[in-house]
Amino acid sequence: MSNFSHTPGQAKLVLENGQVFTGTEFGAVGQTLGEAVFCTAMTGYQESLTDPSYHRQILVATAPQIGNTGWNDEDGESRLQGGDAPDPGRIWVAGFAVRNPTRRVSNWRATGSLDDQLVQQGVVGIAGIDTRAITRVLREHGSMRAGVFSGAALAADDELLARVTAAPPMAGANLSAQVSTAAAYVVPAVGPVRFRVAALDLGIKANTPRMLAQRGIEVHVLPVASGLDAITDLAPDGVFLSNGPGDPATADAAVGLTREVLEVGYPLFGICFGNQILGRALGRETYKMRFGHRGINIPVIDVATGRAAITSQNHGFALEGEAGEEFDTDFGHARVSHVCANDGVVEGVELLDGRAFSVQYHPEAAAGPHDAAYLFDKFATAMEKH
Repeated sequence: MSNFSHTPGQAKLVLENGQVFTGTEFGAVGQTLGEAVFCTAMTGYQESLTDPSYHRQILVATAPQIGNTGWNDEDGESRLQGGDAPDPGRIWVAGFAVRNPTRRVSNWRATGSLDDQLVQQGVVGIAGIDTRAITRVLREHGSMRAGVFSGAALAADDELLARVTAAPPMAGANLSAQVSTAAAYVVPAVGPVRFRVAALDLGIKANTPRMLAQRGIEVHVLPVASGLDAITDLAPDGVFLSNGPGDPATADAAVGLTREVLEVGYPLFGICFGNQILGRALGRETYKMRFGHRGINIPVIDVATGRAAITSQNHGFALEGEAGEEFDTDFGHARVSHVCANDGVVEGVELLDGRAFSVQYHPEAAAGPHDAAYLFDKFATAMEKH
């Protein structure tokens, strides 16, 4: 199961600031444009590549060797096909940049190679470049527009740069509708049904309803365009706001729906993009971070307890606020509940009566730490009390 059946041709990664990195073809051949971001995780690339939150982004892997575990039909965070058959997962990243793709897959669950899956799904990548040097550029100058070019898409560097700068930026991008489910579906509870939850799909990862289901929760996943009637018709015990891509400042409809949910009084839990949506519904503003948080070893402090959790994260936008800051909202008193230990970025907000809370990180991480998995139990407790 080799990744290299032929000698790959030349490929180029061009950054918005004019820097050009020359490497070799990896995955599909052609052109792709997006926002260049880096992820520090050394494992879990299949989860990252199939995470809808990476839509329209070119993912740069800081770990030098990528692909040793190949690709399987179990770890995808989104579905490529319908039905219940084994599914490799749809790849959502716009492109993938790596230093050293492994030459041979070595994992008992692998059904193919990473390179083969990129080719099959038409994802343009680049290999053989210094991804840590690119990471330093992105840390110093911020995430920026970029393009990967190979084959017939190659041209003079000035022409490639012009294509990159003509692409739309991530700030102001409204992307949830592009990744949300087209029709509602149900993930049944494991064992007796304890609760029913309406989950708004802003780009939901597959492991989220799975972890809810493991706690006896029947999950009704709804399209992003759903209104309050779609929720109330289910008579749910709670509402969940998922992760997703794009700029939260554009998600006015989801914010309005969240305010309606809070007015009705449903217990509510949000993750990642859902945290930003809840924060906006509570009156907070959002901003674009310089290079964001993307990795599986990011420490977060629970302000109330002082407890630290090692978390998986993937976000380029955040809520404004300070650790422990309390503020009044239309729905009661609230506070900033969690912050990042590295830089003080807001990582969670909550209503003090306990019926609504959210976190910026990913307690459902399938390839990362599980320190935050208790938050699903916290949601179940909130539904019991309210």
